[in-house]
Amino acid sequence: MAEDMSGHEDIARSKLLKSLHPLYRVYQDYLQTREALFETTALLSDADPSMRLLASDEVPPLTSHLSTLLTTTFPALLLSSSTTSSSTANLNALMELKSGVGGSESSLFLGELLRMYTRFAQGRGWEVKVVGRNETDGGGVKDAVGEGRDVGVYDVMRWEIGVHRVQRVPATESSGRVHTSTVACIVLPLVEDEPSDGKEDLFKMEDVRIDVMRARGAGGQHVNKTESAVRLTHIPSGITVSMQDERSQHQNKRRAFQILRSRLMDVKLTQEMVARRDVRRSLVRTADRSEKIRTYNYAQDRVTDHRLGLSLMNLESVMEGDGLETFIEALRKKHDEEVVEMMLQES
Repeated sequence: MAEDMSGHEDIARSKLLKSLHPLYRVYQDYLQTREALFETTALLSDADPSMRLLASDEVPPLTSHLSTLLTTTFPALLLSSSTTSSSTANLNALMELKSGVGGSESSLFLGELLRMYTRFAQGRGWEVKVVGRNETDGGGVKDAVGEGRDVGVYDVMRWEIGVHRVQRVPATESSGRVHTSTVACIVLPLVEDEPSDGKEDLFKMEDVRIDVMRARGAGGQHVNKTESAVRLTHIPSGITVSMQDERSQHQNKRRAFQILRSRLMDVKLTQEMVARRDVRRSLVRTADRSEKIRTYNYAQDRVTDHRLGLSLMNLESVMEGDGLETFIEALRKKHDEEVVEMMLQES
């Protein structure tokens, strides 16, 4: 037991150190910039005219960088860790994509969004894995579930919650008419299989009904012979989770419980957001899965984020994962500015 506790403490300490690394890195940048500014400012009164000229050229960018660190970078890092009450900064993320209106075109676009998020995550160096994927006969994806693991993944990806709309001419459209299709994105905090302290604070096992059944769809002969599919029902909340992607009942049950924990944690975090006075109202609205957040217009080579009123005229860059950073960074900045504004109003 003592060894288990020590192991949990080591994991917690490791996560804490990793979460503080961005702040440490920025603080080191601040110290180096401040020292460079002191040394350069002293050269403004140097006897050598060329040294004074060189110093006068270097002081403005150093001053500007130091100002940015103090007024923007530091507050953003401190706010991100102080305005979420359940330590979301350390949470991994579980993303669910579901096809909406548009039939086969929606399923095709879902596959492209899945690729976009995978490339974005890989570009950030996250550990990413698609753990569930139901494909259609036409080559699209009806729904998919992916995991992202690293410090801050949930806090980054939660901005993607909502309805993504695509406007383009489908390959099967002979008249050239533009179709509108949608994909719903849900981002949940990824909760580990078992609580590290040995306590289950999200649900009680007696509140969960477990049903097993034969899996349906493609998957080989075992699909019709074994009851490998699992459905969980959390009776107090009515939340249900069905899983049949894995090969065995044990694996499906494990995955289903993981998703159930994530959905219950999502409910808990949303309730805390509403209760806390210092969390921006628009973040709570983002938890509404029916809200249209972004439009991808292929004919105009444009992607528009409706929460920001911001458009990028480079759709390919967004779909390759690189341009997505622009929207996420802008949303984070807007969030931080609104939190500061609300704190000032309440003080």
